[in-house]
Amino acid sequence: MKKRSFIISFMLIVLLLASLMGVTTKDIVNKVNLGLDLQGGFEVLYQVEPLEKGDKIDDTAVKSAAKTLESRVNVLGVSEPVIQVEEGNRIRVQLAGVEDQNEARELLSTQAHLTIRDVNDKALLTGKDLVEGGASQSFDENGNPMVSLKLKDSNKFGEVTKEISDKTPPENMMVIWMDFKEGEDSFMEESQKEDPKYVSAANVSEPIQSSDVMISGGFEGEEGLMRAKNIAALLNSGSLPVELDEIYSTSVGAQFGEQALEKTVIAGALGVLAVFIFMLIFYRIPGLIAVITLSTYIYLTLVAFNLIGGVLTLPGIAALILGVGMAVDANIIMYERIKDEIRIGRSVKQAYKKGSAQSLWTIVDANITTIIAALVLFFFGTSSVKGFATMLLISILLSFVTSVFLTRLLLSLLVKSNYLNKKFRFFGVRPSMRHELSEGKVIHDLTTAWDRYDFVKHMKKFFTLSGLIILAGLIILTVFKLNLGIDFTSGTRIDVASDETIKTEHIEKSLNDLKIDDGDVTLSQDKTRATIQVKDDLDQEKISEVKDKFNKAYGQEPNVSTVSPVIGKELVKNAILSLLIASIGIIIYATIRFEWRMALSSVIALLHDAFIIIAMFSILRLEVDITFIAAVLTIIGYSINDTIVTFDRVRENLRKFKVIKSSEEIDLIVNRSLRQTLTRSINTVVTVIFVVVLLVFFGADSIFNFSVALFIGLISGVYSSVFIAVQLWALLKKQQLKKSEGQLVVYEEKSKDDEKILV
Repeated sequence: MKKRSFIISFMLIVLLLASLMGVTTKDIVNKVNLGLDLQGGFEVLYQVEPLEKGDKIDDTAVKSAAKTLESRVNVLGVSEPVIQVEEGNRIRVQLAGVEDQNEARELLSTQAHLTIRDVNDKALLTGKDLVEGGASQSFDENGNPMVSLKLKDSNKFGEVTKEISDKTPPENMMVIWMDFKEGEDSFMEESQKEDPKYVSAANVSEPIQSSDVMISGGFEGEEGLMRAKNIAALLNSGSLPVELDEIYSTSVGAQFGEQALEKTVIAGALGVLAVFIFMLIFYRIPGLIAVITLSTYIYLTLVAFNLIGGVLTLPGIAALILGVGMAVDANIIMYERIKDEIRIGRSVKQAYKKGSAQSLWTIVDANITTIIAALVLFFFGTSSVKGFATMLLISILLSFVTSVFLTRLLLSLLVKSNYLNKKFRFFGVRPSMRHELSEGKVIHDLTTAWDRYDFVKHMKKFFTLSGLIILAGLIILTVFKLNLGIDFTSGTRIDVASDETIKTEHIEKSLNDLKIDDGDVTLSQDKTRATIQVKDDLDQEKISEVKDKFNKAYGQEPNVSTVSPVIGKELVKNAILSLLIASIGIIIYATIRFEWRMALSSVIALLHDAFIIIAMFSILRLEVDITFIAAVLTIIGYSINDTIVTFDRVRENLRKFKVIKSSEEIDLIVNRSLRQTLTRSINTVVTVIFVVVLLVFFGADSIFNFSVALFIGLISGVYSSVFIAVQLWALLKKQQLKKSEGQLVVYEEKSKDDEKILV
């Protein structure tokens, strides 16, 4: 008897979800906070150092400096600036969407120590003599910009001006400086320059008994007006009580950001569409439900990201799209199990009930191991990597919720309606593939497309192949090493873009004009982009010159990133530490849920995958940057995910044996498990590869290397899960069999909810 109420409930839920997403998606997308790489802006990381010898840096000093920076940023009118105090006496400032990055950088880094000096550089007054908040930008009688200061003591100013006015010209000058550096700056030297560092130098002919000081001259035009406003703002925000040493910075032009966003979103959308089509063709009705739940997953992920105030970056978009692969994987695990149950003769209802129950813990195990890798990324990553990890964590959690609960709800409604009874083709099962229940077949008796392959028989060949790849990789790494980006080597990276063809010789000439030596220039395939690597980390003044030079030459402001040696060393250390901690975490979890031999084999396989990625990057001479670490750790999560699913089937097949008496029985278990899960492994990686390939060819240039690393890792991950991890476990198990004098007792605990194998 068909029950229409279940179909009506199904349709209502789908209609409700579609209406909700249709009405609110636009607003949700518009509310997403875009990172620097998507809307332009710049980020700088300061190391807080003592201003004078003997000073100590404590939390109070760092927080005071951060507060001063915050008040300065407010002057720029930047929406939602991010200023964070980090461990190691550091302050990170992120300004997305700032229009004039050079102005912002200058405003932040200026110490704002005002001094009034004579021509011999003797300090007569300092910022301590100013009334707090008493600086303002105004205009003189001719309408020219000037800066007005209010002093605490008019008598002291009278004494200073008397001392200067008593001198004979040209020594009767009062020189006003911002951030005068003892031993480096000199009025005599600066006065010979066209653009001197001091703010103003005025003749004083008589004492001035006043608390008001007017600084005029040198503020002509719009640029001069802005400079006058900035000086007043700096003085009112207070001088920095510390020295700020810039150890990392990156800037992205607005046009770069817009192009990157557009290209990556299009590539991602095409990838997701390809996944949808694949699921519909391969899984029919369950595939349709997957399309609904995957759409819901993307929607809920954006909602959750907005709720926590996350900042979306290019790697973050990649994490969102890759989360589709995780969600697909959870669906495929259940759908494949339901297909198997139908094939042995169960009804649609029986197959759904059995398949959904048996697949649940497999999905849980696979997701938790990936979460471990994502958590390591979050706690040890910085900047865009941390944003990627945040999105990856949200993606994993919500993919689990939608793929497990929503998928089961929708599919159960269709199954309970009885409309799908005996319609096995709707689940991708042809009549010729199905047995009768009376035949007494179990899943382990089913034939697969892989039955003719003896995976164990060729074990040594796979180990030899991996050994040769690793050996070749070691040789290549020894000879060519890695093409390390500035994230690890320190220095400056300049990304130039143009609507026309860029020529290397033109770039090199510009570098010579800027007096920048040892610039390594690399052009993109279409020669409309150029990447310049400079060994030195350029200072603020030189970065401004670089931006102006290339902006005038190519019509687009270049992206400039600088990294000090301190950061480069820390990134290498954190990368190794992240890999180590992720491996230990996975070993512990897999040992608890499975056994230590499976855990050890899984970690060896994922380290194999990590090395393959590293070796391939050396061969292809691709640049290794900070996002490369995110890619490697992501692949660790995906690799262990695939391996855990396979081991879950190994564990299930082990339960069919009460006693293992020969190595042949271990080989049988391995072959049977791999044959039963290989289709699922291939389907899962194919869906993710759809997305990754499109990101490689159509995504933003800034995540090209990231996407290539994912592609290599995905292929290697499937290979290691099938030909390395399970085979290693078989060897370890055979050694155990020998030590136990040729007999392993295998039995199950009574609880069916949490079955474990005790050997």
